[in-house]
Amino acid sequence: MFRRDGAALLAIGALLGLPGVALAQEDSVPRGTSGAIIKPATEEPAHKAVIKDPVLLEGAEPEYPAAAQKEGREAIVVFKLTVDKEGHVTNVDVVQSGGEDFDAAAREAVLKFHFTPATRDDKPIAAKVLYRHEFKLEPVAAPPPPPTTGNLVGRLLLADTDAPVVGADVLLTGSANDEHHLTTDADGRWRLENVPPGAYKVHVTLPGFDALDSNEDVAVGEETDVTLRLKPVSEGLEVVVRGERPAREVTRRTVERREIERIPGTGGDALRALQSLPGVGKAPGIAGLLIVRGSSPQDTATFVDGTGVLIIYHFLGLTSVFPTELLDRIDFYPGNFSARYGRLMGGVVDVGFRSPNTQCLDDGGKIIPGKKNCVHGMAQMDFIDQRLMVEGPLPIEGWSFIAAGRKSWIDQWLKPALKAGGSSVTTAPIYFDYQLMADHKTAHSRTSLRFYGSDDKVALIINDPNVADPTIGGSLSFGTAFYRAQALYEADLSSHVNVRANLSVGKDAISFNVGNFRFHLASYPIDLRYELGYRLLDGLKFNAGLDYEAAPFDVFVRAPDPPRPGEPDPGPFAARPPREVHNKGDAFRPGWYGEFEIEPFERLRLVPGLRVDYARDTGHIDVSPRGNARYLLVKGYDAEHPDRRKTALKAGVGVYDQPPQFQETDTVFGTPHLYSNRAIHYSIGIEQELTSHIEASVEGFYKDMTRQVARAPNDIGAYVYNNFGTGSVIGAETFIKYKPDEHFFGWIAYTLSRSVRRDGPGLPEYLFQYDQTHNLTVLGSYRLGRGWEFGARFTLVSGPLDTPSLLQSDPGALPALYAADAGTYAKLDGAAYTRRLPVRHQLDVRLDKRWQLKKVKMSVYLDIQNVYNHAPVEGFTYNYNFAQTGYQTSIPIIPSLGFRVEI
Repeated sequence: MFRRDGAALLAIGALLGLPGVALAQEDSVPRGTSGAIIKPATEEPAHKAVIKDPVLLEGAEPEYPAAAQKEGREAIVVFKLTVDKEGHVTNVDVVQSGGEDFDAAAREAVLKFHFTPATRDDKPIAAKVLYRHEFKLEPVAAPPPPPTTGNLVGRLLLADTDAPVVGADVLLTGSANDEHHLTTDADGRWRLENVPPGAYKVHVTLPGFDALDSNEDVAVGEETDVTLRLKPVSEGLEVVVRGERPAREVTRRTVERREIERIPGTGGDALRALQSLPGVGKAPGIAGLLIVRGSSPQDTATFVDGTGVLIIYHFLGLTSVFPTELLDRIDFYPGNFSARYGRLMGGVVDVGFRSPNTQCLDDGGKIIPGKKNCVHGMAQMDFIDQRLMVEGPLPIEGWSFIAAGRKSWIDQWLKPALKAGGSSVTTAPIYFDYQLMADHKTAHSRTSLRFYGSDDKVALIINDPNVADPTIGGSLSFGTAFYRAQALYEADLSSHVNVRANLSVGKDAISFNVGNFRFHLASYPIDLRYELGYRLLDGLKFNAGLDYEAAPFDVFVRAPDPPRPGEPDPGPFAARPPREVHNKGDAFRPGWYGEFEIEPFERLRLVPGLRVDYARDTGHIDVSPRGNARYLLVKGYDAEHPDRRKTALKAGVGVYDQPPQFQETDTVFGTPHLYSNRAIHYSIGIEQELTSHIEASVEGFYKDMTRQVARAPNDIGAYVYNNFGTGSVIGAETFIKYKPDEHFFGWIAYTLSRSVRRDGPGLPEYLFQYDQTHNLTVLGSYRLGRGWEFGARFTLVSGPLDTPSLLQSDPGALPALYAADAGTYAKLDGAAYTRRLPVRHQLDVRLDKRWQLKKVKMSVYLDIQNVYNHAPVEGFTYNYNFAQTGYQTSIPIIPSLGFRVEI
């Protein structure tokens, strides 16, 4: 850049040879040019004339010569200009040269000048003027250096009211583990300026509120502004129950931490709380099973951060195999789940382990910001089991650990109680589980190494065998066990790319012994999952992954064939010829999937996906397209619209394939080369906020089931498996929830459904074994003050289905046939699963008392299941010849008094 700062000196030396001088004033030069007219000292002529000077009407600025500007040269140029009678410059004479390049630039400019001509006695005349221009460079300031930092600012609001949160501690951690401690101001705002670009982890803490974490990116020269919302403390685990996982699924129901630990009848077990939600049926007897939307328990699987595990509940279903204290999340998918999961047509439970807690507390039990090198512990004991957990930092930089274990001692008091009651069955159930984890976290990644497992053993000592089957005597044992060694890695590689991977190896073992019959299975599963997510554009993300499952196995079976459909019971085990097989092999079932997350505009989310699976044991490939959509019809309330309530519509459809069970394709007990069971899931629903604390949702679902594995007799009198089975499940779920406030939380969950099957074309349709028409749960918990809380849960469920004897179906029929070779009676069955047992109902209550003694939390609780001792009916029982019928009931009232301490 340069500055043109010159003055034009215009002087009339002569008017066409006539003596005389005219003076032009400086203000006669138009704005935009630099010039002045001065009068030289000359002698007045003897004869005076009236002379008017030329006036510049239009000027032009000379261009600074580029070479001179680059070299830093300056100059002054003086010209004598001849202005004709029309005011044009007709000649330019150099009076003072500034150099060839400066002279040329100035000459080009002055030839464009236009004047009003000079006059003498009002007549135009030619004139000569002097013009002076100074070429001067303007000092150029150095350009500011390019920015190398950015700003990260934010505002903290209350989740329910959007009121600003004052005085909260905000910890910002950069990619280099640099920490910045801030405090929110009176408007809930915080600000961090001039920080290096990259990803930052935002961690917000405030006594009385749940800690809040968020990952944000800072770009060079930009300011990232975020708004975060803080929720009041909920004292436990948040469980998200989804028909799909946002933003990759449709339905979302949330059970908050305070609710999980205080739901009556669960013993504070997070995974048992799932049984109080819509779509989850009542499991039979003492079985720890999940019945989801009318499907068989084997159609629903449990995962730990994507790794499959053998069981979810210990014996009796009284507690889960993973302690609530270790869990970070529970994702429950009752249907229409993401393409990330395959080889299932029921539901999915995926739990995530949390990172170890190394934060330090002051004497008031409040978190000390920035201090993370403390060890914590927990101990709990009740009538069912006892558990311990310790966690804290490791001596290796950035690593921390958790070690936990639990062991039952119900056998210590149940066995003597059964003996004292004169029971013919003495039971000794024992279980334990364990978890060990080392964790490393940065602002953008997490590495976690785990080893965990579970072991259940049940031994039934039968002193008085059943007269209908004398082989069922002596000892009957059942056991399950598993362990996993797992490595998990998840990271945000950039603001557009994230990766998640886990690898696990382990062992599953199942054993069952009764009399002379045996079943022993040992498998060694190897699971590999890898998913890469890439955000292509704003509102468009693509996720792709692989899901490999391999399992060497060793199985031994000595057992009789089950009866063919429609044939009478073949009699007691003693009269049945056993078949024996010992087989070793390996299973391999890889899968691949891709899924888009599409948000064409703010209120709409579409998630189309495709999954491809291969099962080497069947030799078939399954292709499963899926998709779901969610539309926000009305946004929720905010500061500007406090009376507005959210309304969301959701829908999904997808194909779900599940390979046959391994025994169904076994060459001895099954039929090789079966196709996978197939179910098409349909769902549509609405979510509605009624008030700031009450929300409701209604969802309808339908499963169209084809290619179901069924059995049929063959030409030689045996039976074979086929894919001729069909079925369907139709239902509706209603969920009305009062979100936790200072004193109360509760909900009403109701499911209406019908589940039917057909074993082949032309065969009758029948109600499925796990059909439950009505399922109602009403629960609530109220804080009484001074650390006391009382809660209750009432459940009302349709009775289970059972197969009656032929006599029950037809009063004139024979109840049984006498098996002379065994000396007992063999029951004659009626139609399978045609008799509905009585309705099951029970009331559970819970009372808690909590104390805080500096850094120590203590609590005592009394949890009573089935408080009015209504024993649920689980099946029929018969006399020796099946002529008389009664009801078989399950465990009635179950009280549990427990104590817990946390440091």
